[in-house]
Amino acid sequence: MPHAIHKTPRKLIVVGNGMVGQRYVEALTEQFPDLCAAGWEVTVLGEEPRPAYDRVHLSEFFSGRSADDLSLVPEGFYDRPGLTLRLNARVASIERRDRTLQLTNGEVLAFDKLVLATGSSPFVPGVPGRDRPHCFVYRTIEDLEAMQASGAKSQSGVVVGGGLLGLECAKALRDMGLQTHVVEFAPRLMMVQVDEGGGRVLRTKIESLGVQAHTSRNTVEITDGATARHRMVFADGTYLETDMIVFSAGIRPRDELARQCMLAIGPRGGMVIDDHCRTSDHDIYAIGECAAWNEQVFGLVAPGYDMARVAAAHLAGQADAAFTGADMSTKLKLMGVDVASIGDALGKTPGSRSFNYTDELQQIYKKIVVSEDGKRLLGAVLVGDAAEYGTLLQMALNNMELPDAPGQLILPTSDGAAKPGLGVDALPDAAVLCSCNNVSKGQLCSAIAGGVQTISELKSCTKAGTSCGGCVPLVTQVLKAELKRQGVAVNNHLCEHFPHSRQELYHLVRVGEIRTFAQLLQQHGKGHGCDICKPTVANILASCWNDFVLDHNGAPLQDSNDYFLGNIQKDGTYSIVPRVPAGEITPDQLIVIGKVAKDYGLYTKITGGQRIDLFGAQVHELPLIWRELVDAGFESGHAYGKSLRTVKSCVGSTWCRYGVDDSVGLAIELENRYKGLRSPHKIKFGVSGCTRECAEAQGKDVGVIATEKGWNLYVCGNGGMKPRHAELLAADLSKDQLVRLIDRFLMFYIRTADRLQRTSTWCDNLEGGLDYLRAVVVDDSLGLASELEAQMAHVVGTYACEWKKAVDDPAVVRRLRTFVNSDAGDDNVVFVQERGQIRPATQAEKHSRLKGIPVLVEASV
Repeated sequence: MPHAIHKTPRKLIVVGNGMVGQRYVEALTEQFPDLCAAGWEVTVLGEEPRPAYDRVHLSEFFSGRSADDLSLVPEGFYDRPGLTLRLNARVASIERRDRTLQLTNGEVLAFDKLVLATGSSPFVPGVPGRDRPHCFVYRTIEDLEAMQASGAKSQSGVVVGGGLLGLECAKALRDMGLQTHVVEFAPRLMMVQVDEGGGRVLRTKIESLGVQAHTSRNTVEITDGATARHRMVFADGTYLETDMIVFSAGIRPRDELARQCMLAIGPRGGMVIDDHCRTSDHDIYAIGECAAWNEQVFGLVAPGYDMARVAAAHLAGQADAAFTGADMSTKLKLMGVDVASIGDALGKTPGSRSFNYTDELQQIYKKIVVSEDGKRLLGAVLVGDAAEYGTLLQMALNNMELPDAPGQLILPTSDGAAKPGLGVDALPDAAVLCSCNNVSKGQLCSAIAGGVQTISELKSCTKAGTSCGGCVPLVTQVLKAELKRQGVAVNNHLCEHFPHSRQELYHLVRVGEIRTFAQLLQQHGKGHGCDICKPTVANILASCWNDFVLDHNGAPLQDSNDYFLGNIQKDGTYSIVPRVPAGEITPDQLIVIGKVAKDYGLYTKITGGQRIDLFGAQVHELPLIWRELVDAGFESGHAYGKSLRTVKSCVGSTWCRYGVDDSVGLAIELENRYKGLRSPHKIKFGVSGCTRECAEAQGKDVGVIATEKGWNLYVCGNGGMKPRHAELLAADLSKDQLVRLIDRFLMFYIRTADRLQRTSTWCDNLEGGLDYLRAVVVDDSLGLASELEAQMAHVVGTYACEWKKAVDDPAVVRRLRTFVNSDAGDDNVVFVQERGQIRPATQAEKHSRLKGIPVLVEASV
């Protein structure tokens, strides 16, 4: 039904631009794509100096993610008519009778409708000394920046609070390289989410990672320390000394504005709301952690998102839009440890029964709570391994009948039998599979019926799995089941000549020890091949056997760039890119490059990959130029190939006062190890000498960051048109451990990815995503580690510079000519002078036909 159009715009003010406030504005613009036409003038007031950002992943700020990386606001979002975002705008008071509010700067704004999304504030116990210097709360990016500055001058840090936020904060301190402690008043960590058995295993796991837990500790005073800045004195007379303290002991609703303007307040704080998220004043909505529904305040983001959707829909006239509560189940990874809690995890339901499984060797704890008759799942606790979370959550949420032996749901299988589980067919269409984004099974099925056939497409169009990612395995099951039900045979054939995917062709080549395209075509294909399968097979053959790509078998398969071992440019010339490992270059090498560029009249530029590109070479000049470079010790930089490009580095501990390890030395070692490695798409590395991350390693396919405890390995990031932040695969590694894991990661990518698939997209399409990848690469769940390492060792051991082989091979040199019947160059290549260098002439400039003579273009005045 079309929305009514109002001649005089109604004024809507949203107070708060946190995660929930931003989600409300997004939901509102979905309801009203044209706010002006719908008669709304919307103003969003954010008290912080930046737009909404991801507080859920706030600890990643200390792993190198910037404020921009954490931003939740798409570029240009607030440029639309009728929508204004004001930052550093704090509300001082609300006058409900006049429908106005006043900012702290005295400005008064009128409203017709008001949405309060003020969130919560950290709870700081009333301990004497809590306001000493180097004592912080863990809430905003400004808080984190202050912690970072303090951490640079500290050796140790304490987090007060052992709940979800407290353990996330402890990870942040550990990432800063501090000796980290957690002080918790309760007898165990995560008191609300896990039981005693789970808390015991969690504590052991956390302490094995270098974080010391102190439970049943009541801090009574903070004073000067003898060996550190602070001494935390406990009620039992013991004490703990530390350089910095972070309070993360829970939250309190930000309801001070509601109290000031006399809105109803819940018994535990928070603005009382009805099912439509309206406060006691029906022109004022409250959403998120500042709201109290049925005397409950929800401290997770998913319920806040649901409130945002309901409030926006109700404002748009959907009278049946209702918030009916929220499931507080949660799954997260704390310092690499899987922790999940579902429903009545502590077994408080009268008559409930429980099943427990503990593996002290692997440090795994699992527990399910069932109804008295054993037919219904009431709750669960999973620590160390949360693989069953998706299945158990749906069983609990949809009140589904359990198998005859419920305990089998959490027991490992040793006889190869399938574990009893949940078939997605049993789920109702109304079952919400992605609680973060409120995506039901029915919505997924509709998208699949509309033509979606891959998990990445499904995530893109429904948003399922794009927040915490916990639902991805179940979403993948729905995709497969629906495609099977529709009788859709997803054709993953490479092309008409091979009825196989790239992955299948890789295995055929590897297992059959096939060395040529002709062999593969004869045994597994048909026809003569095409410009899709030929370069793809050439890439696979190079990945497996590392033969020279321009030998008599390989040369006819290559595309233009690989055939000429250079990137073709817009004017038909080629680029020259010698390898400069880690960007380290000697003065003599610089002189050689400068002389070559000057002798051949090439354009030179230092790239973002820390090397020097030379542009403007014609084909017949390539062997001549490379002969000089090879003789001077340079090698091909493989800028033309689907292979390792660069390993970017900072100066590391050699020169930088913040560096904790030799990033340059490691980067050179990695680049020299993996140079020439052919892969489904280009690969880029970065190595940073500390968490300041000057090498931007977390934007690379493989990123390495030095910490006080070793190297952290990040994978599957990339820049480009669709930037993606890399994710932590393993932490605190020695150099040998690091190299082994990179070997495995790269070879697993090479053998399983699709043609022209970046590592980021490949990871997104793996069932289980990063967790599955970590299991394969780090834990060797498939038993492939030795095989993958051996295959990489073969590639490393058989490396040869392609340009050296090319210039030493007269047959290859003869092919590298602009014209097959002449040694002359192309007269149609015309350059003009600009900023002291050449550039390709425009069409207008080419009309002068003054080859080799600078064309002067009169500048407009």
